[in-house]
Amino acid sequence: MIGVALALAASLSWGIADFGGGIGTRRVQVVWVLVVSQGAGLVLVGAMALATQAHPPSGRELAWGAFAGVMGALGLGSFYRALAVGTMGIVGPISATGAVVPIAYGLARGERPSVLQAVGIIVAVAGVVAASLEPLPEGAGRKIATGVGLALFAALGFGGSILGLNRVSQAGVVWGTLSLRLTVVPIVLLAALLLRPSTARLRPTLPVIVAAGLFDTGANLLYGASARHGLISVVSVLGSLYPVVLVALARFVLAERIARPQLAGVAIALAGVALISAG
Repeated sequence: MIGVALALAASLSWGIADFGGGIGTRRVQVVWVLVVSQGAGLVLVGAMALATQAHPPSGRELAWGAFAGVMGALGLGSFYRALAVGTMGIVGPISATGAVVPIAYGLARGERPSVLQAVGIIVAVAGVVAASLEPLPEGAGRKIATGVGLALFAALGFGGSILGLNRVSQAGVVWGTLSLRLTVVPIVLLAALLLRPSTARLRPTLPVIVAAGLFDTGANLLYGASARHGLISVVSVLGSLYPVVLVALARFVLAERIARPQLAGVAIALAGVALISAG
């Protein structure tokens, strides 16, 4: 039960972080959002590591943390860009299907999902397809919604990152998140040096981006703790319920409008995630 509560709290924190990151990306370039948010997260978890004097993980566990960091950087970059060009209420649920990655890892290691989980995976995929198709004007048909490709790539990155974080957090929650941040920050700093993004509107957007980074790191810590108290096939999916928060914030804060067929797809995708969790 503790693992379930922690995973749900991680979802709440990730949802808030993603909303803040999406707002930031609509104001400044994606690279700056990644540099500032991940840098803020590194400061937070680094201070926690010094305060708690956490025991460092083994080389194998650090490798999982590095893997989580690389996949997380790819996922976040794609996700924030998708939020900037697409609809938050569509991008969020699609990216949440990355929960299938740790489930697949569990299958490869001999785990067998229940019938309910198998049904949930099928339902989630069907929901993604429905949410991805955007109606054209005057009944001309439907097209792939803007940002869907990026959201699917983000799902792959998030799934890999969740898997790596789950593995490294077995050695310690703080070091698990710290190893992830120590990998991500150099990658995004190198990207900033190579791309030299404009700093226009960066200063007034800093509070939003910093807050997004702190909530993101808090979610990683909460999820890492849940991974020590629950099964990967359960907590990984519960940790992927953040689109509920993202959709709610986008609807009530930004007044985003979503076509009814796409809204149905969102609901179906989230129902699939819930079925996987219930199984």
